[in-house]
Amino acid sequence: MVDAQSGHEKTLTGLLTALAGANLIYGAGMLESGMTIDYGQLVMDAEFARLIKFCVAGVPVNDATLSVDVINDIGPFKDFLSHDDTYRNMRIQSQPTLIDRRVREEWSADGSTTIHERATAKAREILETHVPTPLPPGAAEAMRAIVEDAERELGVART
Repeated sequence: MVDAQSGHEKTLTGLLTALAGANLIYGAGMLESGMTIDYGQLVMDAEFARLIKFCVAGVPVNDATLSVDVINDIGPFKDFLSHDDTYRNMRIQSQPTLIDRRVREEWSADGSTTIHERATAKAREILETHVPTPLPPGAAEAMRAIVEDAERELGVART
């Protein structure tokens, strides 16, 4: 069973290794040590990977992103939320599509779905509607040649 804990564990595992310098996240969609693939988990893992990539890239901290000039102009105890600068800068934050940041009342009124339920619905939508971009001419043949060369080099070539 997929639950929020598996998402949390995968996020932490991926984030810590990415912060240590790894550039590959392994096991997307995998459960039970890779014995099971879950499409909902795969969609969740794709979101976690995007968030990890966002974190590893760093958050810009400078006078512009801190809105130093706006703070000086508006002054203490005034309205910063309605300022254009606040709206503009909130867009540089992570933008998850599955993680639900709404208040509980809104989430409950909308069906109280779990992240895995939302991810599974997204996976079904992708499977039903996705049209892959065709490979360019000659790409399949070039990939086959690379595999055959590697098989010959490793002594496992098919005869």
